[in-house]
Amino acid sequence: MSESKSSENPEFVALDEAAAMKSGTRVTFIPGMQALYAEALKNICYVKNIPLIRVLHPRMGLDKETGGDRQATLYELTSQSSLPTMFHETERPRNVWIEQLSLAENIGLDDSPKLIPDNHQDRVQMFGLCAVIVGEDGLVWNIRILNDSPLARKYGYSEQASSAATDKIVELISLIDSRLEEQEKLGSPYLVGTTVTAADIYWATMVMSVIPNHEDIMPRTRQNQGMLAWFEANSKIPAIQNVLSKRIEGHQQYILKTYCETPAILGGDLL
Repeated sequence: MSESKSSENPEFVALDEAAAMKSGTRVTFIPGMQALYAEALKNICYVKNIPLIRVLHPRMGLDKETGGDRQATLYELTSQSSLPTMFHETERPRNVWIEQLSLAENIGLDDSPKLIPDNHQDRVQMFGLCAVIVGEDGLVWNIRILNDSPLARKYGYSEQASSAATDKIVELISLIDSRLEEQEKLGSPYLVGTTVTAADIYWATMVMSVIPNHEDIMPRTRQNQGMLAWFEANSKIPAIQNVLSKRIEGHQQYILKTYCETPAILGGDLL
């Protein structure tokens, strides 16, 4: 890969090496791919000013040379295989978004934005919104089961679940749009309160799955071109297209360009 044709050419360390480290915050990624949960965690850590060591996340499937499961070592280390895994210092690995968020909040710089509100009413609203965005049966969950694939089957794909997914996605986008409208009337561009929270970061990242983004947000790589085509196809599903308001798009652009690293740095091979 030539340096001039890479997405900033970030360094990735091997999983075994990352697991053996005693210091630093390490997160698994697939070079060139904006896997949404990994991208969201990267954005969370960027907002919290947490330097990250990028780790190679093993892909699903069997190794062509050995015939072994490519994710066997990851499973041995973490008892699961989902992307991303987060290591910090000598602490146990974190694989669930809510634990990753809590860790990032705790280890971020003191002067970084507080993504988990101190006010408990705001905190309830923030975690509730995050749950319907990134939790089980939420936005991304239903995006994944729209079509049959190995990943979709990992998340419970069935014809019945898939046929219900579009309506759920539409309902969730409409919910967020209504929330933004209510906040707009209060003079706030954020989903909760008057400052940025994790709900804004998770939503702005995850809604990429139904909003095609220009290269000033998401560079095109040899590795992510299929995923970007899938996201674009999702955006053209009539029921979804009908609820993707200018308000939704405006919020995403504002959050990503104000608080996150744009264009995103992915590694991989730029097109």
